[in-house]
Amino acid sequence: MEREPMRVREGYLVKKGSMFNTWKPMWVVLLEDGIEFYKRKADNSPKGMIPLKGSSIHSPCQDFGKRMFVFKLTVAKQQDHFFQAAYLEERDAWVRDIKKAIHHIDGGQRFSRKSTRKSIRLPETINLSALYLSMKDPEKGIKELKLEKDKRVFNHCFTGTCVIDWLVSSSSVRNRREGLLLASSLLSEGYLQPAGDTSKAAAEGLSDTPFLDLSDAYYYFPDSGFFCEGYSSDDDVVLKEEFRGTIVKQGCLLKQGHRRKNWKVRKFVLRDDPAYLHYYDPAGGEEPLGAIHLRGCVVTAVEDMPDTKKHDDDNILFEIITANEIHYYLQAASSTERTEWIKAIQSVARTGK
Repeated sequence: MEREPMRVREGYLVKKGSMFNTWKPMWVVLLEDGIEFYKRKADNSPKGMIPLKGSSIHSPCQDFGKRMFVFKLTVAKQQDHFFQAAYLEERDAWVRDIKKAIHHIDGGQRFSRKSTRKSIRLPETINLSALYLSMKDPEKGIKELKLEKDKRVFNHCFTGTCVIDWLVSSSSVRNRREGLLLASSLLSEGYLQPAGDTSKAAAEGLSDTPFLDLSDAYYYFPDSGFFCEGYSSDDDVVLKEEFRGTIVKQGCLLKQGHRRKNWKVRKFVLRDDPAYLHYYDPAGGEEPLGAIHLRGCVVTAVEDMPDTKKHDDDNILFEIITANEIHYYLQAASSTERTEWIKAIQSVARTGK
């Protein structure tokens, strides 16, 4: 029986149309020998397939000055395909794996990824649900702590090292390498959640393993009451961003109107269940003015919008394209804030309901 190609990487990217200058969100799957792209993640049949044999990849790609984090794939027939990632690290991760796939095809080799799964087999008696309950045991489970990193305080969480220590000491695994594999399984099934940039980047595929056995990689139980406190620039005022399973991030952004194309300041609240970005009048009011459904959306940084007057000279913009292809343009106060919003929205779009 012929072996099916291994899925190397998958996720939403913005893809340029082959005939017209239109950019649309696509669910992109990198295989060992090609790239498949789907209109939606749930679709069974791809919209198209790009063979990698004889292809070359170019990054960064400056062909589209207004779009950031674009890479170009040129196939053997000299046809160009353009993809846009949400942020720099995501683009580089895609480019790295595509380059590796092309190299292995040209050399007649199978694609292989450095992984903790190599030569490791979990005990057949492992039950993730039962293990999760043991990990949460008030007396014998993992202790929830208050940890501080990058001027933020993480409440009701624990480190990746603590998780592996507990798995080994409780005889749930035989060694730390096996513990890393089991912790990755707990993470992928939702029994553990990443907290902070380090653990979130790994969970999004930007590391060799989705779970990190590190003392500065933070995690939490999804029903634990976890929340994060972030300090403002003067280090005196504490701004709370309630997670607690509902609010992931909140703050003010500039939003472009759909009809008049004018810009207005709105207070945005990002929720993970359901996956919505609600926006409010910053002057007050409990009822939202509107909401952007994020499930299956694509979010990317942009430098400018076509046929639109710039708001000001510090144009730090990003674009949300919903699953039904509605475009929203927002502006952050800084490039750092823009990246934070993009990563938060991207995470909710993948995991929220």
